[in-house]
Amino acid sequence: MRQPDIEIYLREDHVKDLLAWLPEAMGPVVLDEPKGNSRQGLIESQPAVPLMIVRKAAGKWTSIWFDSEATPWATDVDCARAVHQALGHEVRCSVGSWNETDGEADADRWLKVNADGESEFVWAL
Repeated sequence: MRQPDIEIYLREDHVKDLLAWLPEAMGPVVLDEPKGNSRQGLIESQPAVPLMIVRKAAGKWTSIWFDSEATPWATDVDCARAVHQALGHEVRCSVGSWNETDGEADADRWLKVNADGESEFVWAL
């Protein structure tokens, strides 16, 4: 089932690699000036995809949020796999769709995709 938006996490020092790859994967990226730790932008695809980057969202990890279901990926996990394959860096994401009404039990369950494969872990943000 396609998620309504996609969110992944990359270490801060790998975001520039993602931004270099995104135009190839989705289309030109236009970013606003940073405001504090966050930066908003737009991927000029058809349809356009709003993008938000939040530095240090979880320690040294940066949140990359595609605020649209119109991405090449159906789920966060699909996106994490594609980004890891393209960049070779560890990517983290939630194990599945979650919202506050689901309760706290699964809120800290995450997936990491790296050179060792894929594994679930508890990430207490």
